[in-house]
Amino acid sequence: MLLKNILLGAAAAIAFSFAGAGGSLLSVNTAAAEDCNRGTLDEAYCDRNFDQTADLPLDPKDWVNPDTIIFTYTPVEDPAVYASIWDGFVKHMENVTGKKVVFFPVQSNAAQLEAMRSGRLHVAGFNTGSNPIAVSCAGFVPFGMMAKNDGSFGYEMEIIVPEASKMQSPSEIKGMTMAFTAPTSNSGFKAPSAILKGEFGLVAEKDFTPTFSGKHDNSILGVYNGDYEVAAIANSVLQRMIRRGVIEEGKIRTIYKSQTFPTTGYGHAHNLHPELVAKVKTAFWTYPWSEDANFVKEFKKADRFIGITHKTDWAVIRQIDAANGVSYDCK
Repeated sequence: MLLKNILLGAAAAIAFSFAGAGGSLLSVNTAAAEDCNRGTLDEAYCDRNFDQTADLPLDPKDWVNPDTIIFTYTPVEDPAVYASIWDGFVKHMENVTGKKVVFFPVQSNAAQLEAMRSGRLHVAGFNTGSNPIAVSCAGFVPFGMMAKNDGSFGYEMEIIVPEASKMQSPSEIKGMTMAFTAPTSNSGFKAPSAILKGEFGLVAEKDFTPTFSGKHDNSILGVYNGDYEVAAIANSVLQRMIRRGVIEEGKIRTIYKSQTFPTTGYGHAHNLHPELVAKVKTAFWTYPWSEDANFVKEFKKADRFIGITHKTDWAVIRQIDAANGVSYDCK
């Protein structure tokens, strides 16, 4: 089976899993009955202003204003680790919004997508590759991401091998088994798939055997411990694991580094009450980052949150999806 088919099958599985998610879908039913512009969005949503994200439902009765805000961060590593890292931010959001905020550790991208689609998730950070799927299939509206004070942001995809490996170039992957993270990951699957095909003429199943580790830290540890010959990962995760002492620097070598991509996008459910959305955004823009030792240590490549628009800032990711033959059909 070609890599393209693996991705399409996984995306379809994620989409179909929403059916049994439960939760309130009042606005979904309303939008589905409406004749409106949707672009790549599922029929559950409308895009009347052509910004490529789901609009707030027209009827205020379909707006959600929960007593408790459920917040998640993309499951790139052990969710338990990030519960403590985000503790200060959660308390800050509580102070700004006047609501109780609960950090919900999710184990997979699929679980995170399902939670927002079903109405059980209000604010989230979706990883780079999941953003277009979350926008189209779960009504996610991204508004911010982490950046340096000078406005620079992002991370790179790296193809890594054990330090002792003889490999010097991705062209040598032919005939090997290569570890990816998950089909929805940009750096862990979609970007390297397009690059291997476009730059090196390598296609999964035909030229090499793909395997999926589930998460970036799994792939990194797999290469580190000699379980994987080669893997594609986000270097931001690799750098954090080195800083934490999870792996020893110098034991992993990079044979390819990509252009810079936008990092995790933070946003809200499309039907969240607009007054609450404004307060949530304020919590992001006013967070005293430099006073949080956990944030300063963990997110070294950033100093604050900046505003983004999905239409422009994620254009390169949609181009990568197009190169892989991916469409955002949620059915």
